[in-house]
Amino acid sequence: MQMEIRLYGPFDAEEILPLYGAVGWTNYTDRPEMLRKAYRNSLCILGAYDGARLVGLVRAVGDGASVVFVQDLLVLPEYQRQGVGTQLMRRLLDLHADVYQIELLTDDTPKTTAFYESIGLTRADKLGCCAYLRME
Repeated sequence: MQMEIRLYGPFDAEEILPLYGAVGWTNYTDRPEMLRKAYRNSLCILGAYDGARLVGLVRAVGDGASVVFVQDLLVLPEYQRQGVGTQLMRRLLDLHADVYQIELLTDDTPKTTAFYESIGLTRADKLGCCAYLRME
């Protein structure tokens, strides 16, 4: 498989919504206008392409200097465990190598912990930090 990672845009609901749906992220598929606005206001969006097909993406928000927050990392199920997510994250980290702080929130599972630690991220609790959220 020859994967190409490149900047994503413009927002195309016909390819984006099925990608979110394939991984069960219904908060986005149930609110397509929220997602469209989120994309418009994102700092960086990278797509992973197998030929012309969008098979994964990473979306980041933030100021690009002191903080970048990885909001979304998703890969079509049939492409998972093939290095697509790793390529997306490495490219995002390379693009923001000089940023003071890269953050993300994710499920607390051995699989996600192993993945993010394998690309050089550290759990916040290991740094003496914790996170606070408000979700509506």
